[in-house]
Amino acid sequence: MRTPVADDGPVIARITVTATVAWQASVWLGADQPPVFAALVPVFAMRGSPGAAVVTSLSRVLGVVAGVLLGIGVLNVLRPQALTLALVVGAGLLIGAVLRPGGELNVQVAVSALLVFANPSPGAYGTARVWETAVGAVATVLLGPLLWPPDPRRVLRATVRDCGARLARALTGTVAVLGTDPAAAQDNLVRVRKDMRELQHTARESQDAERLLAFNPWQRRHREAVRDLCRHIAVAAELASHVQVLAREAAFFTPRPDTVADLVKARRPCTAIAAATARAIELRMEGGDAGPAIAEARGELDAFKRATPRPAAVALRRPFQRILDDLDDLDDPDGDEGAKDTGSTGSTGSNM
Repeated sequence: MRTPVADDGPVIARITVTATVAWQASVWLGADQPPVFAALVPVFAMRGSPGAAVVTSLSRVLGVVAGVLLGIGVLNVLRPQALTLALVVGAGLLIGAVLRPGGELNVQVAVSALLVFANPSPGAYGTARVWETAVGAVATVLLGPLLWPPDPRRVLRATVRDCGARLARALTGTVAVLGTDPAAAQDNLVRVRKDMRELQHTARESQDAERLLAFNPWQRRHREAVRDLCRHIAVAAELASHVQVLAREAAFFTPRPDTVADLVKARRPCTAIAAATARAIELRMEGGDAGPAIAEARGELDAFKRATPRPAAVALRRPFQRILDDLDDLDDPDGDEGAKDTGSTGSTGSNM
């Protein structure tokens, strides 16, 4: 089992080397004081991906320049006091709301403006802070992608496995509450929605993986593998929407007296369908042969269709049908969508 130190070791080494290079470059460029501002940029910017480091570095440089200009400008007009502090903090945060390359409020403007107040020579301090920060940003952008860059395949494989486990757990958990306590069905719906939202959020974050290969020259040769893993995660996000529909149908029908008997009768075949479908999901996510599991799930689904034509059963079958169709899309991503949709419509019509 990997320890936190082992997981963060490459990041620690990357930050240490880049901070040292930024410091030494500033010394060579004539820094009069220890150039700590140059070393601070990689410390704050290199904790994420190379692409995120570019955004953080830009945000920091813009914030420092704007903050220094703000602080010096205010001190040329007003003396340091509580109202002046309030003015600088408020103005700095307002400016930071505009200068936000990464989408988040750029508090660096206010921080840099306040640090100007604490220096006996604001002009000299501001000049040194601006150019040293720029040196640190350049070192971060240039060295970040080259020094022990993270392997996107390892991260995405772990994400794919996690997606499969979440989907399987949500499927089997939903089927287990069919026709039981309405409160249990509602609690399951809340859990499934939370879990599936987290999965879909992870999928959106994973979409950046292929784009970030542009910042990772050592991993570009793995572009096809990364693209395939991203496609698996995108399909998992689609499956999550169907799993939520299943949980919602279970929560809707379980409290109704006219459907309790139907749900109790449906629980056994749905358990078999869910088990086969969950196995197919996990196999497909891991790159295994899910064909037999998909065939088994479709067989159980057809038997359930013939045995129970009731509306509640129809509502439960539809999410499973769509999940299995999406799993087939992993094998045939460019297949005829129109043909598949036609087939699904015909199947739904026969169910009704």
